Order: sequence, then structure tokens, then C-alpha cells
Amino acid sequence: MQQKSKLYLQALKYSIPHLGKCMQKQHVSHCNFADHYYNRIKLKKYHLTKCLQNKPRISELARNIPSRNFSCKEFLPIKQENKKSLSENMDAFEKVRTKLETQPQEEYEIINAEIKHGGFVYYQEGCCLVRSKDEEADNDNYEVLFNLEELKLEQPFIDCIRVAPDEKYVAAKIRTEDSEASTCVVVKLSDQPVMEASFPNVSSFEWVKDEEDEDVLFYTFQRNLRCHDVYRATFGDNRRNERFYTEKDPSFFVFLYLTKDSRFLTMNIMNKTTSEVWLIDGMSPWDPPVLIQKRIHGVLYYVEHRDDELYILTNVGEPTEFKLMRTAADTPAIMNWDLFFTMKRNTKVVDLDMFKDHCVLFLKHSNLLYVNVIGLADDSVRSLKDGKLVPMTIFHKTDSEDLQKKPLLVHVYGAYGMDLKMNFRPERRVLVDDGWILAYCHVRGGGELGLQWHADGRLTKKLNGLADLEACIKTLHGQGFSQPSLTTLTAFSAGGVLVGALCNSNPELLRAVTLEAPFLDVLNTMMDTTLPLTLEELEEWGNPSSDEKHKNYIKRYCPYQNIKPKHYPSIHITAYENDERVPLKGIVNYTEKLKEAIVEHAKDTGEGYQAPNIILDIQPGGNHVIEDSHKKITAQIKFLYEELGLDSTSVFENLKKYLKF
Repeated sequence: MQQKSKLYLQALKYSIPHLGKCMQKQHVSHCNFADHYYNRIKLKKYHLTKCLQNKPRISELARNIPSRNFSCKEFLPIKQENKKSLSENMDAFEKVRTKLETQPQEEYEIINAEIKHGGFVYYQEGCCLVRSKDEEADNDNYEVLFNLEELKLEQPFIDCIRVAPDEKYVAAKIRTEDSEASTCVVVKLSDQPVMEASFPNVSSFEWVKDEEDEDVLFYTFQRNLRCHDVYRATFGDNRRNERFYTEKDPSFFVFLYLTKDSRFLTMNIMNKTTSEVWLIDGMSPWDPPVLIQKRIHGVLYYVEHRDDELYILTNVGEPTEFKLMRTAADTPAIMNWDLFFTMKRNTKVVDLDMFKDHCVLFLKHSNLLYVNVIGLADDSVRSLKDGKLVPMTIFHKTDSEDLQKKPLLVHVYGAYGMDLKMNFRPERRVLVDDGWILAYCHVRGGGELGLQWHADGRLTKKLNGLADLEACIKTLHGQGFSQPSLTTLTAFSAGGVLVGALCNSNPELLRAVTLEAPFLDVLNTMMDTTLPLTLEELEEWGNPSSDEKHKNYIKRYCPYQNIKPKHYPSIHITAYENDERVPLKGIVNYTEKLKEAIVEHAKDTGEGYQAPNIILDIQPGGNHVIEDSHKKITAQIKFLYEELGLDSTSVFENLKKYLKF
């Protein structure tokens, strides 16, 4: 098997020119920053679930590139195995649910990355990186490997852990809640573990082992949110740290991915619409990388490996052109991306009577289990613009009566081809317990229905997402779910574009809005090429600096550009002082202009006009979105209840069961 892969790599090396941008033997003392954020619900002193060697994913916390986490298992046509897997996953979930229900809810807390490697589980306990034997992971019997307080950071937590193949070293990426900056520490595992190295601003990182059994750490370095450099480092007596690759195109970024069998390290170079993948031999990491397919505009692909076979997930061709296949390493199996999403949509779902009196849809997706709590399964509505079917997920208590009089919270995102997040959040649970309806609108621009769904909601089709959102809310009201005076809307980051646009075009549909780190000044942001993400974002929003068509189109929907004296819903905005992804300046300008328009409208309306409340809550720190901020959660819920004139006593009592105030 190893020999066949070796021959394949050698054949590729002879068939392409040398990689000119790969520079060996260059000493640089940098490392980089990470783009993923793994949090789970944990029962204090009990490890309920264990993640097996989690693979890095591009961050979903902002105006960022979408990523698809897939396994070659999903490409193989083994229907019986899939059904068995779904059943086993449900059994596992039932066990976790039972265990959760037997413990006091007051003991819930959020924990961070945890992986299993060899016979050990590596995780964070208190302010330390620790490991324990697998069979003892639920006990307090653990070995301390590193004290995070040595970094002198404010409330640090471990974001990601990687263990060297033979467990001589462990690397952990550490960050704080109020900043996206991170530090990667490398700890030598021995009778007395010691920190071997520390690197700032590390993004993705992976271990491989060379022909002489030396552990090699590959990592990417990020400057100003741009990840263009790859480094490789060794430790011990043969210590070195050298730059391996630099991406010259500022609109692309680089991230590393170790194939699930650890055979190859893939160097993925991509922007919003185009990708290029280089293979690094996991057993010969000092050899130059090998190109799979040079970048072609509009072509995205990812590479996996198993049993000496390469699997390529791509967006080229029609769904019927490519069938699932097993091939030799010199003819990679190709699967069309849209076909993959068709399979995802057609995954069998099962209704379970869980979360007590709630109706639940249980869905297996990408080897992870998602629980989407809903009131109506597989609901769809038609966009009023062109009759396009737009899926919605609705969640409410099954025993709710007179839904038209219940408060409604609508969620939307609709950008970058990313699915709208429907993960469990304590605040969402307590809202449903208190009688709220939650609706998730999977509008165009997102990734729920494949790449075309994204393409139909970006660039000069961005208004499609706005039409979808408007149609969803009107259909909810038309089918008896709440009413405008009880309807609220929420979004974060790029989702703020559609929310802000709807507030301008149809404010009468809403009573109140909550936004977090919202993107509201599209035009001015995309014309400022000094901002770190502008060049990367051109494929999503367009280039108003050089393309008059793009500029005029953005002007049609940009929330800031379209503020006018009229009645608006009340709006609560949470922003972060040093946010690099969505600059605070644009949010402040939007808020000030909106307040001026409201004052002007109030003058024209006369006495008795009830002006909406516009609140800008600026939080310290440089992070983009802080999901678990208790202060933010309570402020947003308080705002919604006050705007709708509801009693919030019970909801805050219930929230205390999940959050420690």
C-alpha cells in the first residue's frame, strides 16, 4: 500500500514543474492563528462525549470562507451500513440524554477541545492541558501537561489539540474569548512534561513523521486575518523552524488538513469560488508537495485518502456525470458537490419524542449528529420574487395553542454558502420553554441546497436572499405563526446585511431586531482595500471600486446606504471594540444615521409617535462573535421581552439552570 502511494507521488512529481514558491531552509520564528472554535456542553466532572482526533475546519464565526467536512465513508454506496450507523448514533444520543436528565441542570458548563489519541484522552481541566487514560477519562485521575497561566493571558482556553503520531509531543492552540489572536504551545511528553516551543498567531496545524521517525509540525501563520504562509518545525536536538510555502495572491488563503487516515497532509489554497490542493507525503514531509489540480476559476475541490485511494469532492460537471466509485490512486474517485448535497438532503430523518413536550427532528449529517427541534417537519415556503421554494425549520412546543399570539424569533444568515447554524443554545431552549416560536429561514446565499443555492444569493443576486427572507416571514404570518407585532429577527455578522435590508424595505413585518457584529456598510467596506478581508470578499459581494455594475447593485440593498426617515423596528446591536472582521466604524456610522432618520421621521409624524429604541452595546476585546457571553445573552433576551411587553421573570429563572451568572 505504501509503495503504491509512493509511486503515485513520484509520477506526479515528474509530471509537473517544481513548486517555485516552496522555500526550504529559511529560518523564521513565526507561527500562526486558528480559524475554528470547538465548544460543547459538558457536565461538570463528567466527560459525556469524546471527540476522536477532530480535524480543523475554517471558522464559522464571521465573514469567512465556508468549508465542508466530509468523510470518504460517506462516498461509498453502503446503504445498510448508513442505516446501522444512524441507529447506533441515536442509541448513543439516547444514552447521553438519559445521563443529562439524571444530573442537576445547574452543573452544565461549556468546555473546549478534547481528543483521543492512542490510549489517552487529551483535554482541558481548569486552567491546564491534561491527559488521562481512556478508561479513566470520567474520573479526576489525570496528568497535568501544561499550565495555561504561564502564557499570562486573561481567561485562556484551549481551542484545538494535536498529538504527534508516536505521542512524543502534543501541540495545543490557546486563545481568549475576547480576541481572535492565539498561541500554539508544543509540549514534550515525558515523566516531567515541559513546554518545548511557543508560537504566536497560529491557524491550522498538523503533525507528520518523517523517514527517520522525527516529528514534524506543519502550521500556518496569519497576519491581519490573512493566512498566506506555511511553516514546518522540528524539536529536540534537531530543532528548526522554516517557511515552507507563501501564497502570493492576496485573495486566497491557506489551511492545512490531514487526511482521516493520516497518510497525507493536504495544503488547501482557496478563496470563495476557487481552490487548489497540494499533497504532502505524510511519510516524506521534506519532499516538495505535489499538485493535484492547479487552480481554475470557479472550480472548488477537496481531497481525501483511504486504502491507497484518493477521493475528490468537486463542484465541476453535472450531478449525473459522476457516480461513487473506488479507484486506484492514479485515478481519484470524483464526486460532484451538488450530488453530495442531494444525498445530504435525502438523509433519512426520524421523529423522536425528546426534550419532553417538544417535537424533534433528528438528522445525521457529515458524521455528526444534529438535533433540529421543530414544530413542522420539512416545511417549505415560496419566495414571492420568482416562486423559488425556500426551506424553513420551525420549532415550538407541541402543546402550544393559538400560535398567532405567540412571540416569534426568526433566524437568518444567507451568505458564503454556509448553512444557517441551528445548534443547541441554552437561550434558545428557554425561549421555547416560555412559549416562543423559533424559525430558521434557509435563504439563498447559504449552503443548505448546494453550490447553486449559494450562487443564487451572491454578487448581483444578493437581493434574492432578501426576497426569500421577506417571503418566509409573510408565509409564517399567513400560516398562523405569530404576527408582526410579536415578530423579532436575529442575525450575526454577514446575516446583518439581509436583516438591515429588510428593516429598510419592509419594517412593518417586525417589532424588534437583535444583531451581533453585523455587516451593515457593504459599499464603503468593499471599497476599502486596506481592510484585511476586502480582497477575499470580492467573490461574495463584488468589486464596487472597479465595476460600476457591482457598485450600483450594492447600493440597492446596502443597509447603511438605504436608511430613510421612516418607522423602524427597535434594534439592539452588539459590537466588539477591536473586531477586525466587521470594523466598529461601520456599525457606529449605521447606528448614528439610523437614529437621525428616526428623529426626522418623528418630527414629521407629530406628537404621540412611539419611536423605536436603537441600542448599540459595544463590548471590549477583539473577537468577532462570542457565543457564550452571558452578558450578551441576557442583554438580548431582556431587550426582546421589553420590546414585546412580555414578563421575563420565568425565562431568566430558567436560564440560570444553564448559565452561571
